[in-house]
Amino acid sequence: MQRAKQKKKRTGLKIFLSVLLILVLGIVGYGYSIFHNVNKAVNTVHKPIDRTPEVKRPSELSLKKKEPFSVLMLGVDERPGDKGRSDTMVVVTVNPQTNSMEMLSIPRDTRVEIVGHGTVDKINHAYAFGDVEMSMNTVEKFLDIPIDYYIKMNMDGFKDIVNAVGGITVNNDLDFSQGGHHFAKGKLDLDGDAALSYARMRKQDARGDFGRQMRQRQVIEGVMNKGANISALWKYDDVLRALSNNVETNLSMDDMVDIQKNYAGARHKIEQLEIKGSGSTIGGVWYYVVPDEERTNIQAHLKEHLGLS
Repeated sequence: MQRAKQKKKRTGLKIFLSVLLILVLGIVGYGYSIFHNVNKAVNTVHKPIDRTPEVKRPSELSLKKKEPFSVLMLGVDERPGDKGRSDTMVVVTVNPQTNSMEMLSIPRDTRVEIVGHGTVDKINHAYAFGDVEMSMNTVEKFLDIPIDYYIKMNMDGFKDIVNAVGGITVNNDLDFSQGGHHFAKGKLDLDGDAALSYARMRKQDARGDFGRQMRQRQVIEGVMNKGANISALWKYDDVLRALSNNVETNLSMDDMVDIQKNYAGARHKIEQLEIKGSGSTIGGVWYYVVPDEERTNIQAHLKEHLGLS
């Protein structure tokens, strides 16, 4: 029962993680007319990080020159007296030349070298051992690509974000009930709680994970559409408040303005990637083990999208 609850929470975090970067691509455009409020919110969430990258770029990244970049999204379940683990990790690459974004979810139990800790462990333990810095370094080495930015958030923010943009609209192709909500076929308007339940459902769908991923994409695109047209909302300050209360990132205000200016078109083409592996018990501990061939293929794919192949 507890394992099922944790799995549902991780799914919600995965959705919220995906949503945040899309909001960044949309909200800053309207931010020119509400600059002071946006700037205040960005300063609140801005948490620079000083680290030595495991994978270095040939030259320093320039958003002004429209170079592809990457972001590590961390969903952290923090508790009083315990900083928690990164229950959800999503790597996003953004390419303005192809006007596309790719999102790779890394299973939290993936067995990797924890860079800077001298151990081989589950990848989500990197955050517990060494915060954001160790997480970024560990992911860099695992995927063999530079991680330029990070966005860290907590689960409580998901519902706040959806509600702040005024809810979302999806086109449902399957009649089902989940989390106390009934979802009929057709066009549906969802608030934050309903959107989370809608995207969590898997067992009632014959398509399994494929169906759930489709609904996750619908939720992402629903928030994207509202966030990209934030000027139509009466309470844009609710969106800024939701971000301020739930997010930390090393993206600065200037970075976000450059992203909106040079990369906004990428939100129209989003591809979700999976990294295939299998479960294995090693030393009495269950891990998700990714074969070397699969890892190499994912690395090559991401490098190509970043223009580094």
